[in-house]
Amino acid sequence: MIDYSALRVLLAVVQSGSFEKAAAVMNVTPSAVSQRIKQLEERVGAALVVRGSPCVATAKGEQLCRHMENVGMLEHDLFEGLPSLADKDDFRQRVTIRIATNADSLGTWFLEAMSEFSKSSSYLLNISVDDEDYTGDWLQQGKVIAAVSSSDRPVSGCRRFPLGALRYHATASPQFIARHFADGVTPEALANAPTLTFSQKDRLQLQWVRRTLGADVNLPTHWLPSTQSFLDATLMGMAWGMNPVFLAKDHLSAGRLIELIPDTSLDIPLYWHINRLAADRLHKLTSKIVDVASRSLAQAK
Repeated sequence: MIDYSALRVLLAVVQSGSFEKAAAVMNVTPSAVSQRIKQLEERVGAALVVRGSPCVATAKGEQLCRHMENVGMLEHDLFEGLPSLADKDDFRQRVTIRIATNADSLGTWFLEAMSEFSKSSSYLLNISVDDEDYTGDWLQQGKVIAAVSSSDRPVSGCRRFPLGALRYHATASPQFIARHFADGVTPEALANAPTLTFSQKDRLQLQWVRRTLGADVNLPTHWLPSTQSFLDATLMGMAWGMNPVFLAKDHLSAGRLIELIPDTSLDIPLYWHINRLAADRLHKLTSKIVDVASRSLAQAK
């Protein structure tokens, strides 16, 4: 028999990051929370929480938390239809939906969809960020219930919806162009002109160079893990960078930014993958994602 009251305590600890915060949320003492977690770990025969600041779930703890989130969605729908079943004296956590997306989507179109969904739903959102080539891994590993990914490969147990493409321009300030590309954008010039890279997973700059010039270039780079700072650093002449059209278009129109090579945008197709068991219960979420994407993203070239 699964001890769901203990699993709710575990979920509260992992979501809040501490035993004390979980106790405050559940209106019990920290010692009561600690005792329930200890009993649950003894029953499972494995550690479920790594004690620290913050407390985080182990792999087995994550598995139990994802199960409780699914149970929470089922209870949410059940109590909406049959409110008399809910015990008013019982502690009820609001259900948190874990979603993964890439930073540039979050910094451009994705937040509009999340905002629209949250206005008509009692669900809370926990949005994780990773490179678009890797967010699908979060879904496969059970860390999230849905993800925006650049992979068109079906994820086992999930539904897939094409969204369109996030379009990027290779841009730089006029001063940077004059300083580094006076004789044209060549592999030799790119090997000396600093670019911007979001993280070690970011391959956009290399993809653009390979696709546009047909060459592999060892690019000197500044590391800058922020979508907005990418744009700001490009405007300030710090480097050239691959900026989303959402953020770059007004600056391109005003001449504050210039494409390194005109009409050489790079399109990254995006897909919405969502757990099949949750897809029907979260059809409003998928609808908002698809709707905003259809208005915001380009058709992939």
